[in-house]
Amino acid sequence: MKKYCLALDMVDDPELIAEYEKYHQNVWPEIKQSILDSGIINMEIYRILNRLLMIIEVDENFSFEGKNEADNNNPKVQEWERLMSKFQQQLPNSKPGEKWKLMDKVFSL
Repeated sequence: MKKYCLALDMVDDPELIAEYEKYHQNVWPEIKQSILDSGIINMEIYRILNRLLMIIEVDENFSFEGKNEADNNNPKVQEWERLMSKFQQQLPNSKPGEKWKLMDKVFSL
């Protein structure tokens, strides 16, 4: 099993951050299913101030390319992404349209 960490910044507005967290207390079932169908076994999101950290554990069939393609072809995922976009902002040096950025591992014990 592989593990990946990704980062994203949120719009620095306490009301929007609270709303984002409320949505994540009850993620739509179609979104959860699309995550599981992609080969993600576990997903956690942490926050400090307006920075998010996502940790995913994936099976051997997972690929970011496959997940992106499936998401682009899933109307419910696209609806969720449009909704979440009002809370999110790109990290510096992101490509146009790029949200979550893969982090480099710098230490392991």
